[in-house]
Amino acid sequence: MRLIFLLLTFPFIVLHALSFSIVKKETDQTPTLLVIGGIHGNEPGSYFATALLAQYYTITKGNLWVIPNLNRESIQHDSRGIHGDMNRKFAEISSNDPDIKIVNDIKQIITDPKVGLILNLHDGHGFYRKEYENTIFNPTAWGQTCVIDQGSLDTEHPYGKLDEIASQVRLEVNNGLIENHHLFDVRNTNTRFDDEEMKHSLTYFAITHNKPAFAIETSKNLPTLHQKVFYQLRAIECYMKIMGIQFERSFELNPDTVQSLLALHGNVIINNNFYLTLEDLKNSLSLIPLQSNQNEFKFSHPLGSVQKNKGMYDLFIGHKKIGSLLPNYCEKGLYSEKITVIADGEQKKVTFATDFFVTADFKIVNNDPNMRVNIIGYTQRGISDESNRKISLKDLDSKYSVDRSSKSYRIEFYCKKHFCGMILVHFK
Repeated sequence: MRLIFLLLTFPFIVLHALSFSIVKKETDQTPTLLVIGGIHGNEPGSYFATALLAQYYTITKGNLWVIPNLNRESIQHDSRGIHGDMNRKFAEISSNDPDIKIVNDIKQIITDPKVGLILNLHDGHGFYRKEYENTIFNPTAWGQTCVIDQGSLDTEHPYGKLDEIASQVRLEVNNGLIENHHLFDVRNTNTRFDDEEMKHSLTYFAITHNKPAFAIETSKNLPTLHQKVFYQLRAIECYMKIMGIQFERSFELNPDTVQSLLALHGNVIINNNFYLTLEDLKNSLSLIPLQSNQNEFKFSHPLGSVQKNKGMYDLFIGHKKIGSLLPNYCEKGLYSEKITVIADGEQKKVTFATDFFVTADFKIVNNDPNMRVNIIGYTQRGISDESNRKISLKDLDSKYSVDRSSKSYRIEFYCKKHFCGMILVHFK
């Protein structure tokens, strides 16, 4: 199966020849900030922050490159790394390591001459404090830190004074804390001399290639995902301002708004002829017309992904399984004409893999003798083609709805036994 991630909020470039998604929001000016989320699949603050960054930010000066799902399979499994810790594979990696393509791909991006600064996002345990307070607040904790590998780069660079930049970010983030104990600090691992393990990390790889790199660590001990994402975005915005990258966002940055945005899951288009909205999707849907191979899933959400599991297709937004599809494999039919719909007495033309809304009733107008319409949830004995019939919500069996609210239903179109496409109707 093929996965494609479509982000529809603002114009930008999305590249898919890699093992992960990269969203490029570019102007004709420098510098370029690279933000990486999801190197650890069990740190959702990192990858949901990059998802909102990709969806709702517009860059007006400078460039922003966003990787929301570096370690997609581990994100699906809510695992730090299903093939081991990916953030310990940048100094050396075995040629047969399953992560080698991802590591090599991201190395190429990090060392791209356009990239001026790198942020690697994490959720870390506890709350970092320079002095020991207890098992949660102590010097070994990683949470609520701007992590640097050394005080400055070894050679001249516009953003080479790592400690100064991280300290400036710390001060700005701490001016808008949700709770006072959420305080950010700078943690210098002094990797070259004091931390053998960190020598294998992504940020140290960048440092050794004269690329300024920082880790942003929000705390796993924060009570909610939206708080982690809020702090990640606050810190990222600070780095953009330091770099002179100008931006606009389509929302007010506060915890409540972030929480609302995280609840939006968007939609998926399958094989360019099947469409589902994911906000209120049922846990499982049966008899979904799919191809026996090479199914193409296009998600509007940057963290949308699919995993085949015991004959089902599980749909994910990040680590959250949204629903499962039980396939009904059938051949794809060709039909390029628009569909005529009469919704609440008004005629309109719609294309496959789209939806429409109705208050009272609808009718699918079909005069093609080779086309059969199947309204999933509507049954009348002796009728095989359900076109040219006025349908209201009371005519539909709620167990066949695609949503938990029983307001959305599939309308499928067949030429003989070949599936041509479907549209989705929503009752208001």
